[in-house]
Amino acid sequence: MSLHIQSVIPAMQSRFEGPHPDAVIDNISIDSRSLQNNAGTLFFALPGQNRDGHRFITELIEKGVINFVVAYIPEGAQGRANFFLVNNTLRALQDFAAYYRGLFSFPVIAVTGSSGKTIVKEWLNYLLSPDYNIIRSPKSYNSQVGVPLSVIGINEKHNLGIFEAGISTRSEMANLEHIIKPDIGVLTNIGPAHDEGFADRQEKALEKLKLFSRVKVLICRKAEYISQIINQVPKLYTWSYEDGADVQVKKEVLATAGKTTLTILASGKHFSAEIPFTDEPSTENAINCLMVMLYLGYDEATVKERLAGLYPVELRLQVKNGINGCTIIDDSYSSDYQSLKIALDFLEQHKTHPVKTVILSDIFQSGFETDELYARVARLLSGHNISRVIGIGETISRQLADFPNFQPYATTQEFLAHNPAGSFANETILVKGARSFRFDEIVVLLEEKTHETVLEINLDAIIHNLNFYKSRLKPETKVMVMVKAFGYGSGSYEIAKALSHQKIDYLGVAFADEGIALRNAGIQTPIIVMNPENSAFAAMAAYSLEPEIYSVRELRAFIAVAQQKNLSDYPIHIKLDTGMHRLGFEAHQLDELTGLLRNNNFVKVQSIFSHLSSSDVPEFREFTLGQIVKFEQWSQQLMQALEIYPMRHILNTSGIYNYPEAQYDMVRLGIGLYGIGNDRAEQAQLQNVGTLKTVILQIKDIPAGESIGYSRRYRVTEPVRIATLPVGYADGIPRGWGNEKGYVLINGRKAVITGTISMDMMMVNITGIDCREGDTAIIFGTVPSVTEIASIMDTIPYEILTGISQRVKRVFYKE
Repeated sequence: MSLHIQSVIPAMQSRFEGPHPDAVIDNISIDSRSLQNNAGTLFFALPGQNRDGHRFITELIEKGVINFVVAYIPEGAQGRANFFLVNNTLRALQDFAAYYRGLFSFPVIAVTGSSGKTIVKEWLNYLLSPDYNIIRSPKSYNSQVGVPLSVIGINEKHNLGIFEAGISTRSEMANLEHIIKPDIGVLTNIGPAHDEGFADRQEKALEKLKLFSRVKVLICRKAEYISQIINQVPKLYTWSYEDGADVQVKKEVLATAGKTTLTILASGKHFSAEIPFTDEPSTENAINCLMVMLYLGYDEATVKERLAGLYPVELRLQVKNGINGCTIIDDSYSSDYQSLKIALDFLEQHKTHPVKTVILSDIFQSGFETDELYARVARLLSGHNISRVIGIGETISRQLADFPNFQPYATTQEFLAHNPAGSFANETILVKGARSFRFDEIVVLLEEKTHETVLEINLDAIIHNLNFYKSRLKPETKVMVMVKAFGYGSGSYEIAKALSHQKIDYLGVAFADEGIALRNAGIQTPIIVMNPENSAFAAMAAYSLEPEIYSVRELRAFIAVAQQKNLSDYPIHIKLDTGMHRLGFEAHQLDELTGLLRNNNFVKVQSIFSHLSSSDVPEFREFTLGQIVKFEQWSQQLMQALEIYPMRHILNTSGIYNYPEAQYDMVRLGIGLYGIGNDRAEQAQLQNVGTLKTVILQIKDIPAGESIGYSRRYRVTEPVRIATLPVGYADGIPRGWGNEKGYVLINGRKAVITGTISMDMMMVNITGIDCREGDTAIIFGTVPSVTEIASIMDTIPYEILTGISQRVKRVFYKE
């Protein structure tokens, strides 16, 4: 991209003010934290529920950015940069993308549907890339912001586009059609996703079809909803398992071989092809891709050859624990310029060490000439202060030969042969390579070895849940997030790192050692220790951890440490006991507390707070309101007596949801961040964060009359097929969840737990379930949910989450 700013002023319907009227734009940004921002950046100050991009403009000017699309010019920025003034900055981003898309005339395929969009896009890229230079949406960039950012990646060398588009409510798709301007449409399906945003399924279908209002053809499965609204789209090219479509497909599932044979019957065509999948969603996605190939005129031999090479799509950036103190960012299945930019920003957000290593393969489908591509790659790596670059592939080895600390290898096997596991220690390593380079073998080398049960943590869901609770707050209200108890079982450091990137105001831990671990891992966000022990005060001061003070004895002890270490105005947080009766000062102790704090220069009251005992129980609403009244009176008494104005906070997660009028200066978010609400309405707004998975170790057929597990608690009355899973109560699964009380999910089917759960294993009934050894079993996630398990076990979700053993590997990912 190289655009003169004068050309984009009318495209965005903007008014220009600035000292650099001849500036040139070579990249777009919406993230003030990106290290890719520079003098050629056009920054769009997008508004959000809880963050306004205008707040970061002055900071960006200091970093050298000179072009901004804004709804207003912030105070102190006038005359210091170029400003494009618009009514709506998101709309301006979309208009800019539509203008930029109009500069190119090659064909574009647009994909939408309730599911399968990203898989179809990636498979189409694989199937068509031998014949086209393709620009496609990186990762799952299909939203009102993601689509324009995807389209802006086009350059002069591309000759085919594949973009996915997603919507969550009405009146969104027309915006995306305006940007993509597709020639060929692919509709994957219309399912239940985002039903809440529409009156009914047909309204959702009509909204999705707006993406195809001007296409030459729409490819889709023949379905009732299509026949009902056929007048909404131009020419249809349909497929079906039955008669009556343009293409009839017959399938034969070969479960033991892990394949499906598709027989294609169409005008003048009759042939068979194999795909390496047996499940129905993958089969439908493959058929949609097949239809595109048929429409484009591919011959039968090419179709058969390429369909046989389809592969499982893994688009998640995953953070994994590595050997020798390393952190691994696994992006080992794609290598293109757009996704490299995304991965490097992710690396910066989740680095755990100052040493940053990138292992990178040859880059394909950039749209740039080779020399220009690798010059851009070198600038990206330099801008991100990468300590060491390992290049694998003949082209990258040649092109980056002069890059500082560059190590070239021709093949992945050569790299593995020359780099034993001990070659890496105490560094954050991004592993990013094209699928053909098999970088998964590198991840196996570098990843910490654990057993096959993993707890996957969705960082996107964490941020979604955070923003949901923020949306109930005033913009000026600060947020403290609890990451105690190993981040409610999810992993404290990685969660803390993601929250720090979101500029959370405070983190909360239970004990000093938790806070020290976060500091040692590089977390700089203020941290409150909620249960400080006197023996840890000196260590807390050394690591800038701020104590909760709940008693006169504790306050005297901390002041003594502060005096000994010659501290002044050290921040402390005063806890008031308004009804929880766990820790905190009561009314009769306030005068003594005031006396200790008055004219005391060693400590400073940073906040006054209390804890609600029953904010999640509607029948105790009057009691909770009484706690809030006490807190108001007692905190005012302290503030007036000491003539101070600290922060005040009393709301926990359920308090934020049920008592937003009492948010004061800060709130404390806990279990809600991890996707657990207190009632159905609140739960419906949250996304599942943690999914506990394992694999099937062995499958057995058990005849009637036998028993399963310890103490023969499960007696087989008729023949059953069971699967053994390598997970048990030592991993944190409640032993009482066994004996047919609980279940796991295997290939979308419930498999009831049979017999007693043992220390390291459990057995489940898979009779009638199509599965094989090595298949995945979901212990909890969306289904069964932690809330469901807790309800049946007569406990609370906290206990289930925090009980997951640290021997279970945590994998953090971002879509």
